[in-house]
Amino acid sequence: LQKILILLHVTLSVVVGKTLMLLFPNAMKRYILKLGKKSRMTENPKFSYENWGPTFFSFKYWLFVLKVKWKRLEDEAFEGHPAPNTPVVTLSREVRHLLDFTEDNRPLILNFGSCT
Repeated sequence: LQKILILLHVTLSVVVGKTLMLLFPNAMKRYILKLGKKSRMTENPKFSYENWGPTFFSFKYWLFVLKVKWKRLEDEAFEGHPAPNTPVVTLSREVRHLLDFTEDNRPLILNFGSCT
């Protein structure tokens, strides 16, 4: 039932977004650029709106958002409880599980960084 509701919500959002892009292209471009500013996407001079703006509300966009939202249904992390054994991808593109990286009684430390 949750997947059906998510499917309907994402589909409706994409249909409305695509319709607005067709009816009001300049207003939607300003809106999408505003979103790009929030995520700092527009700060990279080699990454122009023409590269990523038209992909909003496309079929690939719909598929990506749908997959992300469905995957979030599987989230099981709760404060004070053991961490879920989440699948991760190594730099060599090998799929492993988070707890595969633990050693004996040593704590596993995850460091989330950012490249700018």
